[in-house]
Amino acid sequence: MQALTILEGLVVPIHRANIDTDAIIPKQYLKSIERTGFGVNLFDDWRYLDPGEPGQDHSKRRINTDFVLNQARYQGASILLTGKNFGCGSSREHAPWALQGYGIRVILAPSYADIFYNNCIKNGILPVTLAEEVIEKLFDAVEGTPGYSLKVDLPAKMLTLPGDSQLADNRQLTFAIDDFRKEQLVKGLDDIGLTLQYRDSIHDYERRRSLQAPWLFQ
Repeated sequence: MQALTILEGLVVPIHRANIDTDAIIPKQYLKSIERTGFGVNLFDDWRYLDPGEPGQDHSKRRINTDFVLNQARYQGASILLTGKNFGCGSSREHAPWALQGYGIRVILAPSYADIFYNNCIKNGILPVTLAEEVIEKLFDAVEGTPGYSLKVDLPAKMLTLPGDSQLADNRQLTFAIDDFRKEQLVKGLDDIGLTLQYRDSIHDYERRRSLQAPWLFQ
């Protein structure tokens, strides 16, 4: 997966709590097990005015101009600001696939559903947890400031806000993340990548085992 160390990006706000995975990527798109191609269907029911189906030419669908992803000021956003319990509902891994496909690499929220949180890490997305009052102040800042961007420094576990920000001392906010998960993201290692770090040891074990029990390798 793609590594994440330092990212400076535009913030897009979706000021809602309890956004479930069916809102992030509706159930009809789960027929595909490919990891790519879901970005165009991120928040599909909110983004378009007509129902969507896999294989459609989505460029011909009627868009909801009131939804933030369709507003010019938020085009190219790579950081999503949202409400508590983000990613609740079913455990579908298609949800982070859709976020990543759209270009979202960092999420800022007060809390997440546990399975969704872990799926984000495994797919190269950083879910940052911040206090609810901080998130609310960020909503005010982002919605009131066109082009609002911030810097995410994962190795330092730090967010750097715009120059005129009043949210934090020295414009910086720290966040917590487990060191193991941080290392996964910084090195770009999913579960398979973590295992392949021990490739030589695995091959050595298989070689020795094939001599001890050759019938297992026929």
